[in-house]
Amino acid sequence: MQDLTARPLTAAAFAPFGDVLEAAGAPDKIINAGMCGRFHDRAQLDFGPDGRAGLSLFDATPRSLPYTCDLVERHPDGSQAFVPLHQNPWLVVVAAPGAVPGKLHAFLANPGQCVNFHRGTWHGVLTPLAAPGLFAVIDRIGDTPNLEEVRLDPPIRIFGP
Repeated sequence: MQDLTARPLTAAAFAPFGDVLEAAGAPDKIINAGMCGRFHDRAQLDFGPDGRAGLSLFDATPRSLPYTCDLVERHPDGSQAFVPLHQNPWLVVVAAPGAVPGKLHAFLANPGQCVNFHRGTWHGVLTPLAAPGLFAVIDRIGDTPNLEEVRLDPPIRIFGP
């Protein structure tokens, strides 16, 4: 089994795989009579030519570190955004798009951080590190299959930073 250390989730480090969404720094716009900061257009959502946006709720079982990652998946026809509905850290595992998963990277998302995986990016399953494991997921809804899974042999063991 190979070992991997998760690193902090930053927009720069995650850029090859997708977008990091968070309300950090100054908002792009102030709206609602000055009572709300808008962090505008933070994800490149992609639903393909025959897809539409869908919003689903996922309730994942919490895991712990070290975590054994033995399954990755990708969505070849559209992006997928994970928006935690909690204020707990969670684990993000990714590999670059391609016919097969390449080198895995692990990130520890802080409370309030969300991700949007670009189309075709390999990623681990939803991995909350505490209960509740509730997430809003924005992804492609359509008639064509949009999920490919690969079992990792050997699996990867991921440690915290």
